[in-house]
Amino acid sequence: MRIINKNVFGGLVLGALSLLLSTQAMAEEEWPMYGADYWDVTAVDVKDGGSWKYMNWLSDEWRKNSEFAKSKGWIKDYVILSNVHARKGEPDLYIIRIIESVPSGAEGEKRQKEYAAWSEKSEQAMVDESGNRAEYREVQGSSLLQVLKFRK
Repeated sequence: MRIINKNVFGGLVLGALSLLLSTQAMAEEEWPMYGADYWDVTAVDVKDGGSWKYMNWLSDEWRKNSEFAKSKGWIKDYVILSNVHARKGEPDLYIIRIIESVPSGAEGEKRQKEYAAWSEKSEQAMVDESGNRAEYREVQGSSLLQVLKFRK
């Protein structure tokens, strides 16, 4: 049986104690920022000659849908941003819905059913309508961004 030298044992104990104290001190520190709302951002390129039709759709159908989602508490707000000086390949519009949290799969399915009942449209009709908008707009991509707020 090997006996550990007292100095080595003391060093191990001291090292473990300092590690424990530094971990505790780090745990007491707060991260300087925290996550807040999510921004669901869709980048859209409006095809030449399609802006009148698309702006009317956004002002009517999309706005009604967004107001319904807001009334249910599913979104906090919504906004459309125009890329005034869009460079080649950049989207013309950013369509944003602000949400507090991302719904679970089951919650998302429940909302979809409630929305379909409210809109009185079948899943197939909604898919067809979305495809019809391809005539005058192209979705270039989407992002889910989270707002970071300063803690202090």
